[in-house]
Amino acid sequence: QVRLVESGGGLVQAGGSLRLSCAASGITFGINAMGWYRQGTGNQRELVAGITSGGRTSYADSVKGRFTISRDNAKNTVYLQMNSLKPEDTAVYYCNVATRYNYWGQGTQVTVSS
Repeated sequence: QVRLVESGGGLVQAGGSLRLSCAASGITFGINAMGWYRQGTGNQRELVAGITSGGRTSYADSVKGRFTISRDNAKNTVYLQMNSLKPEDTAVYYCNVATRYNYWGQGTQVTVSS
């Protein structure tokens, strides 16, 4: 059974930092890419950052220069370091793992106060 366990969300003041982690287990196919999405209240889910198995990264324009995605292939874990957080970063953040199938975490709330 595939499990994605997310951690690291919480409440932080604007300008602060948080680090999200997502550990995947039970995956039997090769992982092609891992990423983080977010969904704010009333908004559609959007891609925040992604990283391929080869380490190539991509970011939404709104987080470039502030967020960094990384992964530990041996642990099947992906991280999202979020710095200089803004109130508009407030959302539920979801981990995504892409193999021949698509898997999602349960989501972790990130709230940035002004």
